[in-house]
Amino acid sequence: MSYSIRRAGADDAALLARLEAQSFGERSWGANNVKASFVAPHVTILLAGKASDPPSGFAMWRDLQGEAELLTIGVEPSAQRKGVAGALLDAVRKQAAQAGAIRLFLEVDGGNAAGLALYKAAGFEKISLRRAYYRDGADAVIMQMML
Repeated sequence: MSYSIRRAGADDAALLARLEAQSFGERSWGANNVKASFVAPHVTILLAGKASDPPSGFAMWRDLQGEAELLTIGVEPSAQRKGVAGALLDAVRKQAAQAGAIRLFLEVDGGNAAGLALYKAAGFEKISLRRAYYRDGADAVIMQMML
């Protein structure tokens, strides 16, 4: 399926906060932290959805001058497992490469089987592990992809 992907603007703050809360539930960053992403240095926020519908997913990435970091990717539950996250990941990869990044890295909850499968299928490889990194004690798997 083909998705329309666009850069989020300040007027998308409430939409983004809603998508993030729906995507992550109790692990949500919270509306204020999500809205602060719009003014964070070197952060790009992308929204994705079917052309005729409101966005159903988002991705945030940061340009680190030669490297890029995927900060988060989220898809509302009704649109999960339909290719939205993959389309967003592909857009991040392309934008990061165009910005001059040679490596894209991320961290993902070690218990997030869907996320791990998505990143592995996209070509990411595990490079490290941060034990008990998340508030609930879950480990963070650090992954990278050369661009």
